[in-house]
Amino acid sequence: MRSMTGYGRGGSHHAGLKFTVELNSVNRKQADIIVDLPREIIELEPRIRDIINAAISRGRLHVVVAWHRADGGKASEIKLDELLARAYLRATQKLKRDLKLTGTASLETILRCPGVLKMADTEADAEAMWPHVEKALRQALDGLVKMREKEGRHLGKDLETRLDGVRRNVAAIHRLAPAMIERHREQLHERIRKSGVEISFEDERLLKEVALFADRSDIAEELTRLESHLVQFQDNLQSREPVGRALDFLSQEINREINTIGSKACHAEISRTVVAMKSELEKIREQVQNIE
Repeated sequence: MRSMTGYGRGGSHHAGLKFTVELNSVNRKQADIIVDLPREIIELEPRIRDIINAAISRGRLHVVVAWHRADGGKASEIKLDELLARAYLRATQKLKRDLKLTGTASLETILRCPGVLKMADTEADAEAMWPHVEKALRQALDGLVKMREKEGRHLGKDLETRLDGVRRNVAAIHRLAPAMIERHREQLHERIRKSGVEISFEDERLLKEVALFADRSDIAEELTRLESHLVQFQDNLQSREPVGRALDFLSQEINREINTIGSKACHAEISRTVVAMKSELEKIREQVQNIE
């Protein structure tokens, strides 16, 4: 099991160039990949996405790919695209006028824009760069996955602890449920007696009313389904596959059964136990949102 948050960085050297890839992921229900590439190798984006999609199923992932000259490289091989820089400047100035903003775009800001600075000897060689970008990407992805797995183990331990709390509450309801019907019979008999009508515990009308109450308040099926959901939840916690969606679905089903038990069980202690279960489940549902 893995969380959806993590970070990974990879690097590769080739022909005096150093390639770096950084990956940063946060929570999101679906997979959302943002790729930040130098303009010269923008054509590599589909390959980068394919590799990431094969390893990551959920989360918002930001990918930053960059390269620069390794130590000893020649500064003369850096190329400035002055036309592109001027275009960026005009665009920022127009935006400033249109939005009535203050401030100016600095030289540093313009130089950081994609494509303004590039390597003169590599600008059109994306295909040759790919093996080295891929190497750095896979290294970064390996680091990201390991971090997500580590965080996932911590989340798993917390979820198991909270799941045990829910199980204890289910066991308590099992113990309390049989007394619920008997207590209702005694309360009903006492109300009738106080009204001035003498009635036996074996009176057919009383037995019929108790039987109707028992049928309305029977929670055996809900408890059985609830226990089944808890077992499935536990099984998913042991999986190495992405289980976030499955755990989210099971959390909703567990919540549905708990609500039904609370509405059917006319017993103060059972009601208090249901409240405790709902509190624990809410914490479980919050944690599930962090799992891939």
